[in-house]
Amino acid sequence: MQSQQKMGTMRMGPLIFSMALPAMISMLINALYNIVDSIFVARYSASALTAVSLVFPLQQLVIAIAVGTGVGVNSLIARCLGAKDNEKATHAAEHGIALSVLGGIVFVLIGFFASRPFLTGFTENASVLEQAVQYSYIAVGLSIFVMVSIMCEKIQQSTGNMMIPMYQGLCGAIINIILDPLLIFGIGPFPELGIRGAAIATVIGQVIGMFIGLWGVFIHQKVLHLRMRGWRPRLRMLGAIYQVGLPGIIMQSLSSVMTAGMNGILIHFSETAVTVLGVYFKLQTFIFMPVFGLNQGALPVMGYNYGARDRGRLMGAYRITLGSALVILAIGVVIFQVFPAQMIGMFTPADDPAATADMLKIGIPALRIISLSFIGAGFGIINSTVFQAVGHGLASLVVSFCRQLCIILPAAAVLGHFFGLQATWYSIPIAEYISLVVSYVVLVRIYQREIKHLEPRA
Repeated sequence: MQSQQKMGTMRMGPLIFSMALPAMISMLINALYNIVDSIFVARYSASALTAVSLVFPLQQLVIAIAVGTGVGVNSLIARCLGAKDNEKATHAAEHGIALSVLGGIVFVLIGFFASRPFLTGFTENASVLEQAVQYSYIAVGLSIFVMVSIMCEKIQQSTGNMMIPMYQGLCGAIINIILDPLLIFGIGPFPELGIRGAAIATVIGQVIGMFIGLWGVFIHQKVLHLRMRGWRPRLRMLGAIYQVGLPGIIMQSLSSVMTAGMNGILIHFSETAVTVLGVYFKLQTFIFMPVFGLNQGALPVMGYNYGARDRGRLMGAYRITLGSALVILAIGVVIFQVFPAQMIGMFTPADDPAATADMLKIGIPALRIISLSFIGAGFGIINSTVFQAVGHGLASLVVSFCRQLCIILPAAAVLGHFFGLQATWYSIPIAEYISLVVSYVVLVRIYQREIKHLEPRA
């Protein structure tokens, strides 16, 4: 109870950072895992890293559905708590757990039956294809664990508890990092499993995170009182969740579509270009994960104060979160501009100088060009947080659709056709800054129609 009350009374700066810091630490550890995992895979073979890059859109789809549904549940719970309706908040959490399990079951079918048809469309290299299919069977087919884990994180964050989600991420990532080299290379008593070892290590880490999350939701936290026995779906509750969650799912699924589309464009230049894009996505997580941690800390605060009709605190949370995000991303731009060779070099095979030279030739300009988009992306991320917090997930969808489908893919195809591979990377900064303008137009409209008329706290 105390953790939710502080969202309406505590000074906004300390509140945002106390809420966000655990999530930022957890996400930084997970970003480190993503990088370390890919380094181990790259050291195993260049084809293995390409295979993981091809599976990445399917993994993005898993995360899109898990996070999108979780954000819908998070937003609804926070608004209910702000309006002092704990019973409805509890029902929202119960629906969230059930939906994550159902989603995981669907991905069992997708992982085992759709992986090969999907991946066949992106490579004719038999070795890369088989490795990608092996990885997808495990990492995508057993994604129920990460879906339940993410839902547990969102439920706890909505009540103001950021520590248990941090432990989920920390423990899962640390277990993963430890198991990766053991299972990939067959160290000590462990068999050499190659790319399958990387997938198995990932799933084991997700299982650990899920159990910690379930303990946090059902035993540790005292704000909500979940009872899944006898649970039945309520159409109004599902509608309230997916009013925010469905646009969030579609919005994040667009990332999967965009990545698959970019892979399809880049594969016409070389497999190395696809690998470079995959490496970029791993590296940029280290910059963007702290921003998403801010996002997770700010979302329940914004949602609570919107439910409490406190305009001043809602907009104060927005200003502090936006300023902090822009500082982080500006540092990221500097890092990507100054150290691209060192970053790409971490993902090159030790025994293949030709592959290393090719990666550096393509990767150095790619990282420098794409990083120009970071500042524009920061505005878009934080603006979307406001949209979700006040129940306008559709606004986030509109902005994301403009950026990822209407701009990036057509721009990449046209620039690549007329000016070559290096020009395709400019499609990402172009899209981010156009979407920045669109997101501000939408934000001003929502502010004028809804936020401006909230009653300030007396």
